[in-house]
Amino acid sequence: MTATPESRLAALDITLPVAAAPVANYVTTVRTGNLLVVSGQLPLVDGKLLITGKLGDEVSAHAGVACARACLINVLAQAKAALDGDLSRITRVVRLGGFIACTPEFTDHATVMNGASDLAVDVFGDAGRHARSTIGVPSLPVNAPVEVEALFEIV
Repeated sequence: MTATPESRLAALDITLPVAAAPVANYVTTVRTGNLLVVSGQLPLVDGKLLITGKLGDEVSAHAGVACARACLINVLAQAKAALDGDLSRITRVVRLGGFIACTPEFTDHATVMNGASDLAVDVFGDAGRHARSTIGVPSLPVNAPVEVEALFEIV
């Protein structure tokens, strides 16, 4: 029996939250053809930021990894909502985009973003291996340290 994304999440003791509503003039997901785009998600846990601040200042790389992981959990919640509750409709994680709020001297962006990338592979196996961009930025909404967006191939 092949493991499903849902069974892999359960094995990781991850319960997806209810997908958050957009907070401005955008939609959280867009489906076009066999692609699903998920808007950037913040590291919210139980409706609150896991941590605030900038990497290279008050936020450690280790905490940034946890934030990127939390962001991807929220991305998956959005995808699940858009796919009528069925993450097995995702056939490939095509791309993840990561935004890291950081000081100009911070250079460990890739390590931070691995929090999201590693979880994508844990949940989707080889189909979770993806292209990626990770960009340092001076600030993110509500002083979040990390934001992650995604592009999925779906059926």
